[in-house]
Amino acid sequence: MDLPVMPPVRPMLAKSVAGIPDPAKHGGLLYEPKWDGFRCLVFRDGDEVELTSRNTKPLTRYFPEVVAAVKEQLPTRCVLDGELFVALRGEDGADRLQFEVLQERVHPAASRVRMLSETTPAGFVAFDLLALGDESYVDRPLAERRAALEEALGHLDGSGPCHLTRTTTDPAVAEGWFTRFEGAGLDGVVAKPLGAAYVENGRTMLKIKHERTADVVVAGYREHKTSTPARPLLGSLLLGLYDGDGQLQHVGVSASFTEKRRAELIEELQSLVVPVEDHPWGHWSEWAIANPDRVPGTQSRWSAGKDLSFTPLRPERVLEVKYDHMEGRRFRHTAHFKRWRPDRDPTSCGYDQLEEPVKYDLGEVLGG
Repeated sequence: MDLPVMPPVRPMLAKSVAGIPDPAKHGGLLYEPKWDGFRCLVFRDGDEVELTSRNTKPLTRYFPEVVAAVKEQLPTRCVLDGELFVALRGEDGADRLQFEVLQERVHPAASRVRMLSETTPAGFVAFDLLALGDESYVDRPLAERRAALEEALGHLDGSGPCHLTRTTTDPAVAEGWFTRFEGAGLDGVVAKPLGAAYVENGRTMLKIKHERTADVVVAGYREHKTSTPARPLLGSLLLGLYDGDGQLQHVGVSASFTEKRRAELIEELQSLVVPVEDHPWGHWSEWAIANPDRVPGTQSRWSAGKDLSFTPLRPERVLEVKYDHMEGRRFRHTAHFKRWRPDRDPTSCGYDQLEEPVKYDLGEVLGG
């Protein structure tokens, strides 16, 4: 492989902002949907194709169907920045992004990789151009990169597996996307300065993500990796919500605390510690492998052998957390601790309080 931009390359990043930013304050902005998949750089030189992750790790072997699509649909010599995704069709006939299914694609067994490439094939959506032919575009402004990208990928018709992301310079349109596209599984909106070059590993983009709050039950905790018997420290709080059958379900964790607060929290919670057999999640302690409910204490290929045991707590305390969106019945990302809610009855903390995005078909996003 001999390209004007060679791996490893760390992709350009984004910093969070509140609300759709004003383009006048940034010298003009290009808005794009924020995809919820694996960031991926595609390097193609003829029949040689490499897919690399945000952290420059190789992804090529896990997505043979994407490699084949790159050879069929993308320019012979190019370097593109984009996202790998898996979309599945729901009972309503609409396609939506499925991040958990995408995670399952990274598997050590070649036979399973082949099987998953057929049963849950991935797609690739391109949103930036680093090189085309013998020319590097990294030092050119985004406006030029986007124009060249549209010309190079103008033949893509939206049927996949390779796609070109849609864009707009109108903040009102971006505001509409922010609301509508979440129903298709997208993560928000990204705004990019039209005059900016491609800055490797630089946070020059702006991301606007959904933020909501929920009252959840504290059902346990894990200790921090630096915790010692002499100075125990809390690592994360395990959070729960009651389902319609009155069962406490694991919905995620809250983990961002100062060292001082970690020490305070673990001390505050000791009076709630109970034997695991007396806890609503006691039966889960028997699980030894990854499972579809992603219950606490179980392993997956993503946990890499980490100690995921937890200290069970009587589900008597409620806290308010901030979260962006749900992935199935769990928080997609780590929830942020806001405040304790001593006024709330734990059994009143159910899924019915959560805002449900309006359903939207991913095909409408890609087809645009």
